[in-house]
This record gives sequence, C-alpha cells and structure tokens, in this order.
Amino acid sequence: MKDSLSQSTTVERMTIASSRLLRDGQVCFVGIGLPSTAANLARLTHAPNVVLIYESGPIGARPHVLPLSIGDGDLAETADTVVSTPEIFRYWLQGGRIDIGFLGAAQIDRFANINTTVIGKYSKPKIRLPGAGGAPEIAGSAKELLIILRQSPRAFVEKLDFVTSVGFGEGGDHRERLGLPGHGPRAVVTDLCIMEPEATTRELTVTWLYEGVSRDQVIAATGWPVRFAADVSVLGSATETELATLRDLQHRTNVAHGGMIGEAS
Repeated sequence: MKDSLSQSTTVERMTIASSRLLRDGQVCFVGIGLPSTAANLARLTHAPNVVLIYESGPIGARPHVLPLSIGDGDLAETADTVVSTPEIFRYWLQGGRIDIGFLGAAQIDRFANINTTVIGKYSKPKIRLPGAGGAPEIAGSAKELLIILRQSPRAFVEKLDFVTSVGFGEGGDHRERLGLPGHGPRAVVTDLCIMEPEATTRELTVTWLYEGVSRDQVIAATGWPVRFAADVSVLGSATETELATLRDLQHRTNVAHGGMIGEAS
C-alpha cells in the first residue's frame, strides 16, 4: 500500500481499506451497512469474482445500488440464485463454505467479541440495538471474519454490555475450547487504523495507521490499553478508480433510495 488516504473522507478510507482485504474469488457472507458497501466496492474494482451472499438467500448478488436491508429486491434480482435462509445457514455457513464473513458492530472488546444487542443492562437498556441477526453464526462458522466500525471509547470498550457474537472469547485458545469452527476475526478496520489479533494472546493489536493519524489518537479512542505491533505500517492511498467507483455507487444509491442512504462523510 502506497501514499496516503488524505484525499478521502474518514468513512471512505475505512471502506476502501476494508474492501482491499477481500480477495478475488472468495465467498463472502455480507452484513448490511458498511460491510455491504466495502464488499460491493471490492466486487466493482479488484475482486470481480467475489461471491456475495446475504442471509436472506441471494448467492452471487451484484446489486446496482446498495441494499437498504437483506430483503432488498435488487439482491435477489441480480443474484446467480436465491435459496432459503435455512439453506444459507445450514449448508453454506455451517457447512464450511463461507471464506469470509463481513460484519459491523456497535461495541467491540480487545478480543474482538462484538455487541449489536443493547447498550446498558439487557433488562433495562439505554439503547436497544438492531440485534444479533445472523452475526453470531457468521462469527462462529465463517473461515475468517472482517469487522468494520468507527473507533471511539464508547465503541472500543474494556467490557461489552452484551456479547452478541464471539471473536476470541477471553483470548488465547478460548475460541477453540468453545468449539467454534471458524478461525475468528482476521482484522478490525476503523477510521483510524487496522487492528489484527496477536498470534498467541489473540488480543487486537494495531498493525496499520492511516497517514496523519497518531498513536495518541488511537490510544484516546480505545477503552483499553491498546497494543501496537513492532512495525506499524502506513495505509496506502485510495486510487482514483477506488474513490470514483465508491462515490458513484454511493451517489446512485442515494438517488435510488431518495436520500435514505447518505453520501460518505
């Protein structure tokens, strides 16, 4: 990766950075929101043969605009085929046929466990979030997992208010002891950096910084004493093609949905 991402917005740079982590030909189980944006950007740029699967049943979806939900008709209309939701989970996901799961989150801890259920006590939450959906199964059974979310002390917390989906549990070999078949999170992409699990402890460690972002900024945005790799690299620039493709996709989506999905900022 070369140069800088300084000409792109914070959302654009994290979307582009995460899209680059998808490889051509992979089978990707996609969540709605930023994961869907990044996955479709990869499909439209460097990974034209990535197979996008949504939990509502589309396999090989090639949406013209970003979906509002997993039930968006464009997903089914542009897919190679559509199967039932039980088949998606039982045959594709639990059958070990998903190379990579791509999820967002409201909260994450140092071992990449995520919360999409509630903020505050479950019995009396301050905020009730969209919920688990298929995230626990995706996090448990996909061969690898990518997670994308903005970084702040409210999102990167010492202790989750609720564990919706397991990353590495309590760290170390805890995921294996839980019997989860997937390898767990490969990377967490934020608007400041990319974190990857340390090989032994499985604690998230900063391996990439965006140009212009300091370690102090990352420390201030993390609710635990964050670790940095011995050699932290600088993330490369958005190419003209990546930026133009992403902005065109966002613009088409905004027009198609009457502004229900805003432009990247």
